[in-house]
Amino acid sequence: MGLSAWMTAASDTSQLQDGWIQIPFDQATNSGARMHYVKVGDGPPLILIHGLIGSAYSWRYNLQDLARTSTVYAVDLLGMGLSERIPGLDASISASADRMIAFMDALHLDKADIVGTSHGAALAMLLAARYPQRIGKLVLAAPANPYSKESNTLVHFYRTSIDKWLAPENSGPSHNLPHALHELAIGWLYNNSSLISTDTLENYASSLRVPFTREHIINALDSWNSDKLAISSAITALHHKPMLLIWGDHDRTVEIESGYAMQKLLPQAELIVLPGVGHLANEEMPEKFNYSVRNWLERHEVREVIREQEVPKVPHTSIKSRPSNRPQIRGFIGHKWA
Repeated sequence: MGLSAWMTAASDTSQLQDGWIQIPFDQATNSGARMHYVKVGDGPPLILIHGLIGSAYSWRYNLQDLARTSTVYAVDLLGMGLSERIPGLDASISASADRMIAFMDALHLDKADIVGTSHGAALAMLLAARYPQRIGKLVLAAPANPYSKESNTLVHFYRTSIDKWLAPENSGPSHNLPHALHELAIGWLYNNSSLISTDTLENYASSLRVPFTREHIINALDSWNSDKLAISSAITALHHKPMLLIWGDHDRTVEIESGYAMQKLLPQAELIVLPGVGHLANEEMPEKFNYSVRNWLERHEVREVIREQEVPKVPHTSIKSRPSNRPQIRGFIGHKWA
C-alpha cells in the first residue's frame, strides 16, 4: 500500500512523498525498526496520528488540505500500515509516545503540532503531557478517554472481533475481510454507511492482513486499563493547554458525553461538534473537519505571534512591572456546525 493507494482518494498526489526512517524501539538491545510516513506541504510541522486499526491512509482526505499551511507528516505507527511489525512490541500508549519522539528526533523535528484521532488522539495527549517542549498545538478528534462509558464494552468487542476476523485461517487473500470491516464500520465508526467505499475497505484490510498485525492490535487492547490511568494523568497535566476537540454527535465508539466531561477538565479546550457524523470525522466529513482544524491552527498561530510581539520589554535593572497592551483575544468554545 504505497502511494498508489492514495490515487483514488486524492485529486493530486504529485507532491506526496513516501518515506521510511529507522527508529529505536528497544533501548536495552539497541534494536530499531522501519517506520513509514507520508509527507506533503511546506510550513510548520504537523504530525497526523491515526487510530487503532488505521494507518497513514486514514488521512487521505485531509493531507493536501492541511498541507496548505503546514508540512504534514502522516505516520504509520509501528505495527500498522507499511511500518515494520515487531513480534511482542510494547503496544501501550506510553511506549508509542516514546517512539513518536524517536520519530521526531530522526527527522530533526524539534517541535511539531499534532492532530490525532481516536486511539491516536489519546496518544497525542500523552505526548503533549510527557514532552511539553516538543509538542505545540494539539487537535484531538474523539480521543479514547477514561470517561467513556462505552470503553470497556468496546474494548471487549474489538478484542473478540479482531481476534476472530484476523485469525490466521481467516486473514488470507481469499477471506472476505473487507466485509467484516464493513460490519465494524457500519456498527461503530461511520454514521453514514453509504460513504464507505470498496477502495476504503480494501486499503484498511491490506494493512490488517500483514502478519503480526493481529497480535499488535490485541496487545494494544490489552493495554487499555493501564493506558486509561496514563491518559487521566495526561489530562490533569494539560489543564491549562489550549487545544481543539472535534466530535461527531453520532459517535457510537467514544460517545460525545465523554467529550463534554473532558472539556470540563480542560478549560482551555474548544469543542466543535459535527452533526450527523460518527467516530471518524476526518473521513466522514473531511471538508468541515479540515476547515475546523486549519482555522483553529491559524488563529492560534496568530495568537502566538501577537504574544511574541507584544511582550513588554522591561530593563533588567527595573523592578517595576509594566501593564501589557496585548489585546484580549477570545476563542469560541462549544461551537457547533449548523
